Amino acid sequence: MSLSAVKKKHVRFSMEDDNDDQEDTLFDKRKDARRGLKSALKAVKRATKPGCDDRVEVVGGHGACGRWMVTLALCASFLGLGMCISVLGPTFEDLAVNVKKNISNISYIFVGRSSGYIGGSLLAGILFDFMNPHLLLGVSMLVTSFGMCAIPFCKQALLLAGLMSLIGMSMGILDTGGNVLVLNTWGEQAGPHMQALHFSFAAGAFVSPIIAKLLFGPDDDSSNSSAAFIATSSTPPVTTEPNAKAPDHSRSTTLKSMWAYVVIGSFVFLVSLLFFILYCRSSASRDKARASSGKPPVAKRHTALVVLLFFFFFAYVGAEVAYGSFIFTFAKDYARMAQPEAAGLNSLFWGAFAACRGLAIFFAACMYPGTMILLSLAGSTVSSLLLCLFSRETAALWVCTGLYGASMATTFPSGISWLEQYTTVTAHTAAAFVVGAALGEMVLPAIVGFLLGQFPEQPLLMYLSLATATFTSILFPVMYKLASAPSGQTRKPRARGRPDADDSEYRQALLDSGTNERGGGGGGGSGQRGRSVERRRLRGH
Repeated sequence: MSLSAVKKKHVRFSMEDDNDDQEDTLFDKRKDARRGLKSALKAVKRATKPGCDDRVEVVGGHGACGRWMVTLALCASFLGLGMCISVLGPTFEDLAVNVKKNISNISYIFVGRSSGYIGGSLLAGILFDFMNPHLLLGVSMLVTSFGMCAIPFCKQALLLAGLMSLIGMSMGILDTGGNVLVLNTWGEQAGPHMQALHFSFAAGAFVSPIIAKLLFGPDDDSSNSSAAFIATSSTPPVTTEPNAKAPDHSRSTTLKSMWAYVVIGSFVFLVSLLFFILYCRSSASRDKARASSGKPPVAKRHTALVVLLFFFFFAYVGAEVAYGSFIFTFAKDYARMAQPEAAGLNSLFWGAFAACRGLAIFFAACMYPGTMILLSLAGSTVSSLLLCLFSRETAALWVCTGLYGASMATTFPSGISWLEQYTTVTAHTAAAFVVGAALGEMVLPAIVGFLLGQFPEQPLLMYLSLATATFTSILFPVMYKLASAPSGQTRKPRARGRPDADDSEYRQALLDSGTNERGGGGGGGSGQRGRSVERRRLRGH
């Protein structure tokens, strides 16, 4: 080890001894993402040892190339995840025709998929500790692709519900494992890559309806058949008999639109091959080294932080899905907007959501995750308050809906990156807040849908948005205070993929380097005194 390297480490340790009260400040400086790819490439060149808690060892391949391959595979997988989730909405009526059921009779497939999603998230928290992450994600995507390709040929409602549950479980594994893997791959530089991951999800959700309705939409001569079947599902039983043959008449059209599932499933299958390639490239020695590193360090208040983040994501994701699902109905029925305008308002929300997730990739390189969360909470609170006050004003709906969608874009990925600053985000941790998000996606939209039918003259959707924005705005400062509170037993925030100052092998390297330099006659008197003080301090540990 060179003399300059030893001196740099002495300076860092001395600063930590003299400024123990400023650990968060030192940590934030090390976490400064403005160092960008230059710091990431330097981190790749550092030699790693099996005894260190080096979470970057899961990368398949070597160096920066292996990291980028993992990132590209994860982004492609989340692109497919977004398409798989959002394709159900525009093709729901066609699915009902395909299984010869009314829409109201197959609505339970949403519950089946959400239940499978929660179960998959919990299962990923267990399997991630025992399986290679690339193999686990590859298998989950392979199951997703087979399930998606089988949906067009499923003619039984119960079988369709079973397929949806299986797909939901595999997607839950992918969601949980993908978030953990990007943190393990990039460590302290994970902020922009986490934003890119969730931007890919939003892009997939945006592209999926285009594939379903523009590429495989119904022909002009068959639109009347679909309309007849829709009327069948919403009219009284007396008028059902004349339209009873609508499902058979529109079967060819339905199968044509069902090809969107085959296209999406084929894309997911190709992405699964990337993970199998990464698994083949990853060496057994790296897996053993990662397994022998022991349990990663966590904060003393780790459980409390995870529980609070569970409720934080419950409210945030529930409000996001509820607004995106019911803004069309709200604008058309409550604000008396025309149907094309209401559809445009819905597109504006998701368009602003996806665009800001793309911009967040660049913002995350120069802003702290906590700052991005504060800006998002401020924007969502102000916009939801204005939506409550001017819920019937068309101009206010357009402006505030765009602002609300933009404000909601970065909260989820920034929340994961923020938590990583204070504790280790393991698979169990990721499973906890993914389950919270999935429960919010199930519960809050269902409550809004029920209340809108009971109180159609009240802007309940806007009230929910304001309530959740206020709740999360209060909860985040509590989480920050809890995470940053000084405690002698709390894990000191540090950069992932870098050994702590009290790491045994790291200390031994310093002692050995000091011995070698003393034997070689290098260094002045002050340098020798500094090294002797450092050795005494290290032995005191």
